[in-house]
Amino acid sequence: MFYRPPTHQEREEFHQGTSRHAYTMLGAHPAVNNEIPVWNFSVWAPNAQAVSVTGEFCQWRVEPYPMVKQFDGTWELQLERRLFDPQSDPDKYNYPDAAEKLLSYKYAVKGADGQWHLKADPYAFRSQLRPNTASMLTDIDGYQWGDEKWMNIRAKWNPYRSPINIYEMHLGSWRRGEDNRMLSYTEIAEQLIPYIKEMGYTHVELLPVMEHPLDMSWGYQVTGYYAPTARHGKPKEFMRFVDMMHQANIGVILDWVPAHFPRDEIGLRMFDGSPCYEHADWRRAEMKQWGTMLFDYGRGEACSFLLSNACFWLEYYHVDGLRCDAVSSMLYHDFCREEGEWLPNQYGNNVNIEALAFLRRLNETIYHDFPGVMTIAEESSAYPMVTKPTYMGGLGFGFKWNMGWMNDMLSYIKVDPVYRKWHHDKLTFSLFYAFTENYILPFSHDEVVHGKHSMLDKQPGDLWRKFAGLRALYGYTMAHPGKKLLFMGGEFGHFIEWNEDDQLDWFLLVYDNHPEMQKCVKHLNAFYKKYSEMWEVEDSWDGFEWLVPNDTDNSVVIFTRSNLHGESVLCVTNFTPQFIPQYRVGMPLMGTIEEALNTDRAEYGGSNQFNAAPLEVENIPFNGQPYSVEICIPPLSTMYFTYDKIPEPEVKEALPEETASEKDAKEE
Repeated sequence: MFYRPPTHQEREEFHQGTSRHAYTMLGAHPAVNNEIPVWNFSVWAPNAQAVSVTGEFCQWRVEPYPMVKQFDGTWELQLERRLFDPQSDPDKYNYPDAAEKLLSYKYAVKGADGQWHLKADPYAFRSQLRPNTASMLTDIDGYQWGDEKWMNIRAKWNPYRSPINIYEMHLGSWRRGEDNRMLSYTEIAEQLIPYIKEMGYTHVELLPVMEHPLDMSWGYQVTGYYAPTARHGKPKEFMRFVDMMHQANIGVILDWVPAHFPRDEIGLRMFDGSPCYEHADWRRAEMKQWGTMLFDYGRGEACSFLLSNACFWLEYYHVDGLRCDAVSSMLYHDFCREEGEWLPNQYGNNVNIEALAFLRRLNETIYHDFPGVMTIAEESSAYPMVTKPTYMGGLGFGFKWNMGWMNDMLSYIKVDPVYRKWHHDKLTFSLFYAFTENYILPFSHDEVVHGKHSMLDKQPGDLWRKFAGLRALYGYTMAHPGKKLLFMGGEFGHFIEWNEDDQLDWFLLVYDNHPEMQKCVKHLNAFYKKYSEMWEVEDSWDGFEWLVPNDTDNSVVIFTRSNLHGESVLCVTNFTPQFIPQYRVGMPLMGTIEEALNTDRAEYGGSNQFNAAPLEVENIPFNGQPYSVEICIPPLSTMYFTYDKIPEPEVKEALPEETASEKDAKEE
């Protein structure tokens, strides 16, 4: 990205917190000075006593290349590119990997305390592979994209009236190479694309790919916000990854961490010896429970850093959405804090007013500048109107994870089926609020770690019941209002908890039940994409109707999902291992239903109880409905029936007889 000196207005926007292109004025960029190729370095460190550029090219000395402080607290320096070329001194730079090592650099910052600290460039486009922590010089311009068709379609796409079925994954542990080697971005794409297409997902969501020093943080403690992790390759190789996914008609969503950052010496904390990106008061600066620092959204430069970063990934890497991590911690000053550990706002309550303003500006900017892109909030509180437009007082996100539904469902399925009748409300409560936000239903990575068990192992009972119960749960989830998300491994019944240090246990697919589970999920995904009844109307009761919400004794729920044309699918779930050979269901209209998918079929490892033939709805009122039909319900199963309705005949009101005077008037 070629350097262009910022205008006075651009500098002002950076300090005011409204810049979305801060990465063009800060960081390291190629430039030309008097026809000499140079690298232009620029960093914001307003309270530093001195700043210099250091690296392998000067044996990491801090004095030789001092930067010049500008009027607005930024420091700048231009160095000839030949300094970073091993051919400039072949005798001196004749060691292996000299060309790569010479591209490494840091800022040596002399803080207010007089101490020198080596800091990575907050705006670096590339970083060294851990355990090394230096930034790397790179030019990210010049990649030739081949996803024009995808981008044009995306710009006109309406996600709210479309199927969205997300495969959440961690690049480092989805699959590994020989000797547990991490795969490159290209290698992952080559293996991932046919798998995603076969399984029928619409998007992949990647745990943070931004550079981070610690594998076990899964990417949620970021030190290189603008740099794709070097674990899998260089920046343009990640561009190629996204490009390949788009050319295969697969969307790419990135997890993004705008709430907090780690305390690592190289990172943002006390960047110039004073708080720059965090608040000056520890009660607003630290998240003790996570061991991290919180961004100060009252600081314009911190807001510009984050706003520009979000736009950077959308613009330069063509990603299709950002899932914002830990939004609740941004909204509330007292999140995960005890009394006396937080400061209220100027009105005396716990709402972080500056964070609200930042999130609204973020969403307004993204939805204005990047049509078809999604922003998704991981927000676990009951904060209202998260996905409503900002002009209505909302936060402006496109979607929100439905954490309440997820917690209810996971607590429900852990209960032995014999006791589930006492917890039936957990199946139905979500419909009291299902249409208040634009929801995604997540079974994410957070639910299969830290002793929570895998999705399969959460199910009680023997192995047959575990698999049957998981198939039933996935079927129910696919039918429930809301877009879908499942973490990798859940689709084939990964038995142990996720481990970021190794690849998924793909060997399980040579054993019974796991291939059948994978096939069931594949067919559920295909049904979901094919039938618009399952996703076209997610924002009102027009797309959903309860038929059997309260059968607590049988732990059965039955409802219909409908599309904009009024076509419907009948959805039936039995959360007990009891086979019900005859079960009458009240229906709103006459017609025919036909079983289209049944998670209990033998091909999925089930007991193979099913409704073999189409069933006629009968003129028998039942359970508050004018008609009814009798079906069999397999154990621990979900079934979908297509519903061919016969509309009620229109009843025309008889016209009143004409009076004699009206007849006379008509004749005249």
